[in-house]
Amino acid sequence: MTTPRDTPAPRRVRANGDGTVYQRKDSRWEAAGYVLAPGNTRKRIRVYGTTRKDALAKLTEKIAASNRGLPAPSAQGSLAAYLTYWLENVAVHHLRETTHTRYTACIDRYLIPGLGKKKLAKLSAKDVRTWLNQLRTTCQCCARGIDARRDQLRCCAAGQCCRKQLSPLTLAYVHSVLKSALEHAVREEEIPRNVARTVRTGAPRPRRFEPLTADEARQLLTTTQGHRLHALFELALHTGLRKGELLGLRWEDLDLDAGTAAIRRTLQRTSTGGLTTLPTKTRASERRIAVPARCLQSLKRHHEEQQRDRDAAGAEWQHNGYVFTTPQGRAIDPTNLTRTFTTLLRKAGLRRTRFHDLRHSTATLLLEQGVELVVIKELLGHAHIGVTATVYAHVRLRLQRQAIDTLGTVLDVPGNDESTRDNGDDPPLRGATVR
Repeated sequence: MTTPRDTPAPRRVRANGDGTVYQRKDSRWEAAGYVLAPGNTRKRIRVYGTTRKDALAKLTEKIAASNRGLPAPSAQGSLAAYLTYWLENVAVHHLRETTHTRYTACIDRYLIPGLGKKKLAKLSAKDVRTWLNQLRTTCQCCARGIDARRDQLRCCAAGQCCRKQLSPLTLAYVHSVLKSALEHAVREEEIPRNVARTVRTGAPRPRRFEPLTADEARQLLTTTQGHRLHALFELALHTGLRKGELLGLRWEDLDLDAGTAAIRRTLQRTSTGGLTTLPTKTRASERRIAVPARCLQSLKRHHEEQQRDRDAAGAEWQHNGYVFTTPQGRAIDPTNLTRTFTTLLRKAGLRRTRFHDLRHSTATLLLEQGVELVVIKELLGHAHIGVTATVYAHVRLRLQRQAIDTLGTVLDVPGNDESTRDNGDDPPLRGATVR
């Protein structure tokens, strides 16, 4: 007769598909099971833990993800290897060359040194958050050896750290590059989810711009009278075209009789092709705009002056069809145009501002004249009217203040002077934010 002590304990049987769990000779626990793999196939995976419960929990988590349709990651290489592959085989075909150059610099400078050694499949949100926090608080002179390459040491190499840290905008840009790369890894089923999307960096403080006032714009145009690029600056202030769009404009794009211009391309300097014509920034940027009569007259005079330059240059003239060229017919480098613009600002006695602020000046002045937001959106070539509304929210708020003050004057009770006083709450025109 057998006793209860002699009866072997019943063996716990796991259901079909739950995998197996057993203890290895090195005292660790191993769990194995089949999960969904890329290509709608199944493969056997193994996970490990210090206890049976740990190993079983890891296996259960992976089987549960597989049951939700998430394939097991197939990436075995490092994040650095994948980022290099992504830049050379994916991003290069979908990004503008200038954007690809910035992405490459961002990856080489920040991503690979900080996270490159991590396995792509094992990268976690905690890894990304820790790296971003370190990047946010690290002096770049120390981390990248900037001070060591200077002729005169003034930071870490001299024992006096300047605490030159990344701006919130740069930090957000680096984070967005990582999110873009990992998003493609998810689409290729290399990893089950994009861990960078779960990390929040906070909204960076937007950049500030200072558009020209109406008096400053008139003063600038007066100063450019007689300059060979007067028509360019006049067209920039009247239409809000971007610098590359102005320099990429060809005579074939202009219809001087109908008073229109077709914006089809932009001129930019790239690291590989030099001065190159590229598609417009977005599809909405490819547009046809109306050209004011004043600009049409300036363009006709500019065309006559260009013909005289062509006759003077003779065989050295390089015909390329651009509206704005050098005296030899070559395309104008955007950097040289910026230098010319800065010189004219100094000559006019105006504060220093960016060439791109001419575009903001156009939109601001149009809003002040009561032009509808949708018209400005089409003129500037914004993809969505929300962009226009956000960028120039400060102007709309000030115009609202003027409108309600006008209504207050109409509804004012005779003898009540308090309602017409300015309370000083009007938002300033300058120092507006751009998102």
